[in-house]
Amino acid sequence: MSSISEAGVVTSVDKELFIGGKWLPAADGKTFPVLDPSTGEALCEVADASPADGVSALDAAVAAQADWANVAPRERGEILRRAYELLIKRADELALLMTLEMGKPLAESKGEITYAAEFFRWFAEEAVRIDGGYAVAPNGTGRFLVTKQPVGPCLLITPWNFPMAMGTRKIGPAVAAGCTMVIKPAAQTPLSMLALAAILAEAGLPEGVLNVLTTSDSGGVMEPLIRDGRARKLSFTGSTGVGRKLLEQCADKVLRTSMELGGNAPFLVFEDADLDAAVEGAMTAKMRNIGEACTAANRFYVQRGIVDEFSRRLTERMEALPMGRGTEEGVVVGPLIDEAAVEKVSGLVSDATERGARVLTGGSTVDGPGNFYQATVLTDVPKDARLASEEIFGPVAPITPFDSEDEAIAAANDTEFGLVSYVYTSDLKRALRVSERLEAGMIGLNQGLVSNPAAPFGGIKQSGLGREGGTVGIDEFLETKYIAVAL
Repeated sequence: MSSISEAGVVTSVDKELFIGGKWLPAADGKTFPVLDPSTGEALCEVADASPADGVSALDAAVAAQADWANVAPRERGEILRRAYELLIKRADELALLMTLEMGKPLAESKGEITYAAEFFRWFAEEAVRIDGGYAVAPNGTGRFLVTKQPVGPCLLITPWNFPMAMGTRKIGPAVAAGCTMVIKPAAQTPLSMLALAAILAEAGLPEGVLNVLTTSDSGGVMEPLIRDGRARKLSFTGSTGVGRKLLEQCADKVLRTSMELGGNAPFLVFEDADLDAAVEGAMTAKMRNIGEACTAANRFYVQRGIVDEFSRRLTERMEALPMGRGTEEGVVVGPLIDEAAVEKVSGLVSDATERGARVLTGGSTVDGPGNFYQATVLTDVPKDARLASEEIFGPVAPITPFDSEDEAIAAANDTEFGLVSYVYTSDLKRALRVSERLEAGMIGLNQGLVSNPAAPFGGIKQSGLGREGGTVGIDEFLETKYIAVAL
């Protein structure tokens, strides 16, 4: 990694809008800065799209849709396969770019590049497996033909916490299905998406199929496109609050929607669990991406007989985590994305301690430049603490004891969210019983990582609509057409 300079990797990325296969400045010439969260300093300036630029991007997507839908599935898959290979080849430079704009340690960034690339490899294979059906009508007088076709131009909105993987998770199935796209990355992390657009162009994606809008005015640029009527689908990953607003806007033109929204993941540890495995899984589920993940363990419920030992071991592990700039060797805890994130985490911890929670380690911000917050473990967290119901999005592990299985399940399900739940137990019957009763779209059973491109990712309740990844992920970008044939 030392052979790639920080300035060099930032300089190498196009910083204009990508519309109709061309790199263009914003129509009004405006730009906005991309900040390094570990220092607060600007890395560069990128084009700041206006509503007019948004319309131009949608124009390009609409114009390209018919031709792109007619491209052979194998050819669409080969483009994704080439893009996968380019991502793997350039993993080091892309990881450095991601660390600079997002803050996560280099090792995690490189892991995300691998994860992101896998979505392209997976959907390259799914492109040729879009199927249909043929059946005899029940009365024997006709035939049913069923086929699947691209839903049409799509609007994609991605978050800052996984700036490459959330892009490939949406772009991959859209390309495989034959849909054109307008994608808007988060303002905090536009560089990874711009680099991805360049890679897809190099892999042979035709002009206009993917259009990228970087903007500091997400609502002002995207709402007109949602209400325009020519786009036929919106896929969004972000907060539940924003998701609700987007759903309201989509209702105007009845757009297809996929929503991967907030989480409040419970992490249940029963007395019969392998405690070493449970602590290891807790570290993965809590500290992946510095806790800035919708799948992050948000509430730890530990059976009373082992709660003290679990808390001790988790505290030892959290205390030992090196903190610093993500580009520094050995760093595990990087900065949070911005000052607002630090203020939110700090406020949640303060609220919990004021209500009686005890700090076993951490619990405060770090002096100096950058948006750093200590890896924190809290115990005796009361039910009325804000962090029991709000998504933390930071390196804070609140622990609450429980006595019975029913009590643990009731506490775990006591939330408007339902993205993922984690369960640690050595009892097979309990494992299945609890997994079935937990109200979540995904379960981590004796493991702290559930994300996999080959599996359906998504939640229930207010954690979202639809699934990404797996064999069902491409269906979100396809319409089913039934053709009645009279004989």
